[in-house]
Amino acid sequence: MKKWISANLAGNILLSSMAMLIIFEVLVLIKVVPSDIIWGGQIKNSTTVLLTLEIIALLVTLTFAVIIAAKIGYIPLDKFRPAINIGVWLMFAYLVLNTLGNLVSGVSFEKLVFAPITVILAFFALRLAIEK
Repeated sequence: MKKWISANLAGNILLSSMAMLIIFEVLVLIKVVPSDIIWGGQIKNSTTVLLTLEIIALLVTLTFAVIIAAKIGYIPLDKFRPAINIGVWLMFAYLVLNTLGNLVSGVSFEKLVFAPITVILAFFALRLAIEK
C-alpha cells in the first residue's frame, strides 16, 4: 500500500475531504441540503435532534482534521505523537463503521454516494495509519 500512495497525499486528500464535509454539514444546518438524505433518513422535522447530531458531527470532523494535520506535520504536536497515531486508527475504524452504516441505511443516497466515499476515505486513513 505504501507504494501506491504516499502518506502525505493520503493526508492531504483526507484534509480536503474533511473540509468538504464541514461545508456539507453547515449546508445541512442552514437547510440548503435536505436532512432526509443523512442520518438514515430518521430525522424528519426535529430541528433540535438535527442540530445536536450535526454539531456532534462537526466536532468529530474537526477533531479528525486536527489529527490528520498533526499526523502529516502541518501542526507540530510531537509530544502527542502516540495519541495522534491512535487517533488515526480510530478514524479508520470510524470510517469503516460509517461505511457499514451507509450500506444498511434506508436512504439510497447514503448507499450509492456516501458508502463509496467512506470506503475510499477509510483506505486513505489506513494508509495514513500505517505510516510511522
